[in-house]
Amino acid sequence: MSGWKSYLLMALVAVFIIWLLMKYIIWKAKQESALKKSRLIKKTADAKGLLITCPLCGSYLQKGEDLFSRVYRPMNVPHQLCTISGCPHCYPALEPGLKRECPVCHKQVPMEEGHLVARLFNYADGKKHVVVTGCTECCTFKD
Repeated sequence: MSGWKSYLLMALVAVFIIWLLMKYIIWKAKQESALKKSRLIKKTADAKGLLITCPLCGSYLQKGEDLFSRVYRPMNVPHQLCTISGCPHCYPALEPGLKRECPVCHKQVPMEEGHLVARLFNYADGKKHVVVTGCTECCTFKD
């Protein structure tokens, strides 16, 4: 191989490496931007008191995401029985890397027929408060 061909080949390899580095830098900047945006959303929601986590898997619920729960009648009492099946991250399908754990006994809550048992308190001023009493594995007080 002559001298100029080897220089041309080295120049092409150098240009390719520079192109790959630029692609990596752009990808990394997009990733950091998304992370910064999620941190900002979390910080503003936390400052407003709007940050909610799933009691089963601990995932942060974004705006528009709700827990899958069931509240039982009667509706005119100060506290009601409530079951919590999970959030969109852990119910009906569990996302990779998450586990459904009871906040009371710290046992794994099964996907099939597994939920948290809780009490929903209805205050006179319209506010509501939920207290988790256990899961299907540990809760003995079921109405």
